[in-house]
Amino acid sequence: MRLVRAEGYAEFAAARSGHLYRSACLLTAGDTHLAEDLVQETLGRLYVRWGRVSRVGNPAGYAQTVLTRTFLAHRRRRSSTEWATDALPDVPYAPGDTSLRLTLLQALARLPAKDRAVVVLRYWEDRTVEETADAMNASSAAVRTRCVRALGRLRELLGEDLGEYARP
Repeated sequence: MRLVRAEGYAEFAAARSGHLYRSACLLTAGDTHLAEDLVQETLGRLYVRWGRVSRVGNPAGYAQTVLTRTFLAHRRRRSSTEWATDALPDVPYAPGDTSLRLTLLQALARLPAKDRAVVVLRYWEDRTVEETADAMNASSAAVRTRCVRALGRLRELLGEDLGEYARP
């Protein structure tokens, strides 16, 4: 029985870890090392509760909620604001517009942690207001307010037209 449960967890972790990592990268505004730590902590917490989580109708949503709450808890810690360097880490080349990606990550990094979490959950994860509120342990009205403020701040940082960032 225990082996079957462990195999189920291993399959789930292998299938969802990439998606969790991409979401964590957005939440951390491109800090890949912190994103890896958040995913590892999330998967560790899921493993401890896997017997109950596996019976939930949507374990992927549960994992995303754990990731978001782990990120927000990390941001509340005093030591989370310490940075060793202001340079972005080396990342492997991926096809796409690197300058646009870096500009967006820099703009996300300038948002407060909760605003960044709202943007990632609502527009990257494509969650509803209610699902986002549940994941952040907040009210729907607070999520809507944060969405408006975060998008307004992003427009200030990026301008109304993102086309200028997409040019080589």
